[in-house]
Amino acid sequence: MKCPRCVQKIHRGAETCPHCGFALGLVDADFSRHDRVVKCLADRAGLMRRTERNRVQLAIDRFNHRFPQLFFCVYTAAFPEAMQVRTFGFWLLNRGKFFEVANRANAAGILLVMDVERKAAGLSYGYHLEPYFHESDSFECLSKAHPYWLEGKHDEGIIMLLKTLTTILERTCRQAKRSPEKFAKKVVPPPQLSSLVEKIRSSKSSKKSDAATDEEVDA
Repeated sequence: MKCPRCVQKIHRGAETCPHCGFALGLVDADFSRHDRVVKCLADRAGLMRRTERNRVQLAIDRFNHRFPQLFFCVYTAAFPEAMQVRTFGFWLLNRGKFFEVANRANAAGILLVMDVERKAAGLSYGYHLEPYFHESDSFECLSKAHPYWLEGKHDEGIIMLLKTLTTILERTCRQAKRSPEKFAKKVVPPPQLSSLVEKIRSSKSSKKSDAATDEEVDA
């Protein structure tokens, strides 16, 4: 995966980024003013009117019905610092609870975060989607929505993004059916640091045991 702060590649099981020191626990205080339990459409910045929110909610419901193993959410806010769109998206997907889709794992979520302060937007997605959805797909979705957002049509931009996302995922589904071996990668939960330590310790213990056995044989 890529670190949400410095965008350098790091191991999915790492608790801190070796490049910039980013850790999920470090940003808990930064985002403590934001709710952890949210709806799939959380327009905290008030970007849209009620009729526009209703249109977006309908599009989200259609997507979540079309892909029952996934879910899509939107969160708008004004962030105090630059680049917090990416880190907040990562934080909310890990710490948040989306009660409308509480039966679906956050690891299967796709979250659109919009920063009204800097007019920035970013897509974050869970590790279950890693074999099927890539950064180029994320860029394509945001690019399709960008012209609408420039004109202040936030609802139309989000709906266009969802249409593009649906097309991409449907295409990927067809590819997976034709060539299942390409998508045979099993996505498992990232290992905890404690389990990694135990593996290292057990590996060292087995090596020491082998060395002792060799010495006994030599003697």
